[in-house]
Amino acid sequence: MSDTIATLAHIDDYLNLSVEYDASDLHLCAGTQPSWRRYGVLQPIWQNGAILTAEDMEKLVKGFIDDRNFQRLMERGDADFAYATETHRFRASVVRQRLGWTICCRVINTKVRSMDELGLPSMLKPLLEYSSGLILVTGGIGSGKSTTLAAMINEINTTRNDHIITLEDPVEYVVESKACHVNQREVHLHTNSFARALRAALREDPDVIMVGEMRDLETISLAITASETGHLVMGTLHTSSAARTLDRVLDVFPVDQRDQIRQMVSESLRGVICQQLVPRCDQEGRVLAQEILVNSPAVSASIRDGKTFMIPGIMQTGRSLGMRLMDDVLYEHFTSGRISQDQCLMRAVDQTTMKQKLGLV
Repeated sequence: MSDTIATLAHIDDYLNLSVEYDASDLHLCAGTQPSWRRYGVLQPIWQNGAILTAEDMEKLVKGFIDDRNFQRLMERGDADFAYATETHRFRASVVRQRLGWTICCRVINTKVRSMDELGLPSMLKPLLEYSSGLILVTGGIGSGKSTTLAAMINEINTTRNDHIITLEDPVEYVVESKACHVNQREVHLHTNSFARALRAALREDPDVIMVGEMRDLETISLAITASETGHLVMGTLHTSSAARTLDRVLDVFPVDQRDQIRQMVSESLRGVICQQLVPRCDQEGRVLAQEILVNSPAVSASIRDGKTFMIPGIMQTGRSLGMRLMDDVLYEHFTSGRISQDQCLMRAVDQTTMKQKLGLV
């Protein structure tokens, strides 16, 4: 088609296309063509798509944002919220930029998939049988942390008789109560902050608390305390390996508190799951790569003694406990033909060692 494709009238039209063509994110920005991210690659929706003008973007924003978020948008210049059509849910972000408005929407699968459907390792299920402790799911933006957490919450919701409280920004997957009683709270809609919501949650007789993002000292401190006082706490961080995750948790505290915090984490930690979604060689989707740390006497001692640098070595010898290093998982995906050599090397934690394994040095 030689003619330029005109812009669509309503954001729902773009979102329906995104769902139909299996895109994970929709990007609409003044001064550019409509784009989306499919299988990890950002690309124009149409090669001959019209450039979105500031006027186009203003109409799109006003056509789908509610009054509360529009007021917040005008006051702050940005707003994050959940948005739902008749068939799907999305995590929306609207920001003001130099040329006008920008909209980014993450497609949320309306069906909460089970751990088995996602292909999560079976050894993760025993972690969910604890009545207390701390489980961390980590990775970069778009690595599937929310999907993994939702599947784990769904597993608990199916197999236990507990009170589950989720604290999210915004609520992504809607979890219906099954064997458990599930309450979902959205930061900025139902509460002012993660820390405030977590403090309130501790007075609501919860068994399981899911913290959508452990982003500051107060939230991390409350989460650790809750994990020690009879609650199973699940949270997320933006880190790329188990050792770095623990360093991030410990380093947020003042130096004079770290000995005490190391002791608390060494006893309450149940496991750390670090993950990436890597584009497949056949360009037909992405493959999940997960590094898994399970707390053991050796792991606990390394945390307590401030020797987290020893954790990769402990994980290497802890395969019988279900531990897996990210680089080993990536290499396995490469040798099985699922991901390319370039992706394997680019996403490795230790690129020098990975080059040796790949025969590049």
